[in-house]
Amino acid sequence: MRQLRYLPAVGSPYGVEVIDFAALRAMDPQRRRVLPQRPDFHVLALVASGTGSHEADFLGYRLTRGSAVWIRPGMVHRWSDVDACDGPLVLFRPGFLPATVAEAAAPVCWHLDRQPLDLALLAAAHLGREHEAAARTPRPVSPALLSHLLAALVLRALPDAPASADTTRAAGGYGEVFRAYRAAVEEHFTDRHHVADYARALGYDVRTLTRATRSAAGTGAKTFLDQRILLEAKRLLAHTDMPVAGCARRLGFRDTANFATFFRRQTATPPAAWRTAYGASGVLPVAPPAG
Repeated sequence: MRQLRYLPAVGSPYGVEVIDFAALRAMDPQRRRVLPQRPDFHVLALVASGTGSHEADFLGYRLTRGSAVWIRPGMVHRWSDVDACDGPLVLFRPGFLPATVAEAAAPVCWHLDRQPLDLALLAAAHLGREHEAAARTPRPVSPALLSHLLAALVLRALPDAPASADTTRAAGGYGEVFRAYRAAVEEHFTDRHHVADYARALGYDVRTLTRATRSAAGTGAKTFLDQRILLEAKRLLAHTDMPVAGCARRLGFRDTANFATFFRRQTATPPAAWRTAYGASGVLPVAPPAG
């Protein structure tokens, strides 16, 4: 698994860069894009024309005109087939996008209808032109301007969330609680495996974390934590040569047996058997389009 670091092109010093699928293909004549890679930056891609496919964290996605893809830092993905795709790719560092937008819930891949797609493409083109202007003639306001234009693009491209009592409640106090819990899980899932530990650290009780997580993510706090640990376990098993015992240690389990019990309970398969089956088939379920 290739670790990708954010290395901006010459003239792209602001933490954001706009390229397109044609540039991606030109920069990658060895076709390393079809192999698993794990970036430490965001990629927002819009398919303006053509068809293809993309894989991210053990799900496959069909790409057509109107497909939007958001690859977040740490996600393991590959451009399995984008030879016929055209459209912009926006690369940006964590922290460059305003936090309220970066934390917005969005699937990996969703579909934009014609008008939202056209408006999103205009927003991407505007961001690209302003970036070129800022590279030629830097101004003190350039970083803030580019950050706001990036936020406008992301908000324009995001799928509409259905209005409901849960979403309304999540936008209030429960939303704050869930964001704090989600950030803490992302930072500590390898050393904290119990919701009570997060509750103590964040100053909430377990029931509050459970209600907030169920409201925002549709699942309980314990399930949310277990799913994050499981995802990292699958990434390590599928994309590294690390032995099962090493995976267990990396994820904070006291011994391999505990890790194997956890993994089997979540997947109904022992970790070594899951690794063998995944490596032998390489077959990913195709996710239904969102939006």
